[in-house]
Amino acid sequence: MIEELPGTNIGEVARRLVSMRQESGVAALGRVLTLVIAAAGPLDEAVVEAANHASNEHPMRVIVLLTRPEGPARLDAEIRVGADAGASEVVVLRAYGEASSGIESLVTGLLLPDAPVVVWWPAEAPEHPGTDPLGRIAQRRITDSAAVIDPEAQMRRIAAYSPGDTDLAWTRVTRWREYLAAVLDQPPYDPVTSVEVVGAAGSMSTQLLAAWLQLAFEVPAICRLPDGDHPAEGVRSVTLSRAAGDAVLQRITASQTLLHQPGHPTHEIVLPRRTLSECLAEELRRLDEDIMYRRVLERLGRIRAAQQTNDDRTSGWSTKHE
Repeated sequence: MIEELPGTNIGEVARRLVSMRQESGVAALGRVLTLVIAAAGPLDEAVVEAANHASNEHPMRVIVLLTRPEGPARLDAEIRVGADAGASEVVVLRAYGEASSGIESLVTGLLLPDAPVVVWWPAEAPEHPGTDPLGRIAQRRITDSAAVIDPEAQMRRIAAYSPGDTDLAWTRVTRWREYLAAVLDQPPYDPVTSVEVVGAAGSMSTQLLAAWLQLAFEVPAICRLPDGDHPAEGVRSVTLSRAAGDAVLQRITASQTLLHQPGHPTHEIVLPRRTLSECLAEELRRLDEDIMYRRVLERLGRIRAAQQTNDDRTSGWSTKHE
């Protein structure tokens, strides 16, 4: 069920949301959080669909906030419940002119009582998410480096870390981290002496994975970022060098990788690129601070600072653009 409410206010939206839920027979109980999706551009239905899929694991209220500073003050709303909202209820708010100036006031009247709040910027994010008006009311703040125009600017944003921040670039390497940990659980058990990670140009996932490996092993690391692919293409291969030979996990298609290890036959591993809904669902599983993500960001920050002073020896890191 979808209903349009043109020229409305938050009080009316809240009242109509309750009545629509009752009319459609959707239970009011069981919502575990409020997800606020902050978008500056047109409504991206793929983003809403990702939230709907994630709601099957995390029943929630989704508030999509679209702001347009130009034009006369006006608030239009759209409410989706039932089959049109998955296991969630979706409220789309389009604020124009002066109505878009106090964005936090637009959502506070629709937040679920006594439930955590998560804010997700699916494209461009504020310079400091933790101090943003929406970010201040949230327990978790999600950004996406692969969706921005300038990945370097996004790197500066996520480096300004506040507890509760995360980026989907980190979420996309979860499976890579799991498989690499599994590789080290198999013989030979020689220590890792160096690592090399190759990924698409501008890929923040590749840089975060390389920083995580260097943090884990405290060994020299090479991060290669050949030009040509979109940052969302992500990690291409990881090489773990050991005395007995290199272990290489290499992507060959969008869903398959090959694992080469000395003394073992080559294994084909199903490792599909993660969908937006999978990444979002994973991030919603935890509402406390991701300590490992913070430590990896700190390491990557020190690495980049060492690069700027031309002292890569202090970090054992080398970034190669080809």
